[in-house]
Amino acid sequence: MKSWPSPPLPVLPPDPAAGPLRVHDTARAEIVALDLPRRVGMYVCGITPYDATHLGHAATYVTFDLLGRVLRDAGHEVTYVQNVTDVDDPLLERAARDGIAWQDLATREIQLFRDDMTALRVLAPDHYRGVVESLSVIESAVTALVAAGATYALDGDLYLDLAQRPDFGSVSGWSREHMLEVFADRGGDPDRPGKRDPLDPLLWLAARPGEPSWPSDRLGSGRPGWHIECTAIAAELLGIPFAIQGGGQDLIFPHHEMSAVQGTAMCGCATFAQAYVHQAMVGLDGAKMSKSKGNLVLVSRLRADGHDPMAIRLVLLAQHYREPWDWQAELLDQATARLQRWRQAAAAAASAGRATADAESVLQQLRQRLRNDLDTPGALAVIDRWADDASDGMVAQAVDALLGVRL
Repeated sequence: MKSWPSPPLPVLPPDPAAGPLRVHDTARAEIVALDLPRRVGMYVCGITPYDATHLGHAATYVTFDLLGRVLRDAGHEVTYVQNVTDVDDPLLERAARDGIAWQDLATREIQLFRDDMTALRVLAPDHYRGVVESLSVIESAVTALVAAGATYALDGDLYLDLAQRPDFGSVSGWSREHMLEVFADRGGDPDRPGKRDPLDPLLWLAARPGEPSWPSDRLGSGRPGWHIECTAIAAELLGIPFAIQGGGQDLIFPHHEMSAVQGTAMCGCATFAQAYVHQAMVGLDGAKMSKSKGNLVLVSRLRADGHDPMAIRLVLLAQHYREPWDWQAELLDQATARLQRWRQAAAAAASAGRATADAESVLQQLRQRLRNDLDTPGALAVIDRWADDASDGMVAQAVDALLGVRL
């Protein structure tokens, strides 16, 4: 699947004293220093394309764009994979409601997402994979689980047998009661008669009348369950284990929990990802911003209203990724004023045409902030202080390379 054009990434002077990247790992419930190889695999769960990109989406993809930039700046070669759930129940339901073919709805919304990511200067993934184009890979993953004896059939559908998986629950750390409270609302089917465990995840849905399905000699005609798509795509493109699994906090359970337990069952290994990093929820009027509720602030609408995408990006960077926050129009006003101030400072520094030791100090501070659990509010404060003096134009390159903000 086509992604979007990446913006140019300025090359900064190397940092001989670069320390490790520290991030909060959900599975360990603490901030950890990542011990990463030179080549790093990062998988971030993508959109289900039945509605436009809202600020909750944008916050997630800007956060992992930032993480990728910090890793590259530290000398890592990053392979970034993102999926698109271009066939699933929410997409089919929205298409039926609106009287549009589900394929056409997906195509339209994927293109709008591409446009939003381009405007926000998010580095494109190295691999951007839809479910439909990955069916053979997913089929092979489910077949491997069947061969391993990790599944069971129910009326032609296939489920993972969680009773065989002692590692289930290791990602979220949730209690069974907590899992059952949300499972049905997050795509699960806990009340289906015949399941061995209400929490067992669906791997393959046998063909239903009036629903899309694909032939499979090994599994029978049908389509994948939600969680197995990410397991299979990550395994194919990154291998298991890989370094970083990312997404919004609403994906911790069941999606990332199930993706991981399916992955370890498939490969016979103990670890699916080295670290699980999650973006906090963005709200509006005290409620989580979500498509199902319709309480959305859309990136495309803000852009259509004439707001600079860099100001939108600065709104997102002004919030720490692990802290939930509510959208307020005043935040965009503040970000617009900050962007104007930074650009004036960058222009003044460029006119001065000199390099100073202060720039090295600013770059060092910026790197330290970002390597410390992606402290973007602290990083923005560093650039605010620089803007008071604007003594070196190289800082504008650092802002571009590390924060993704073009001045």
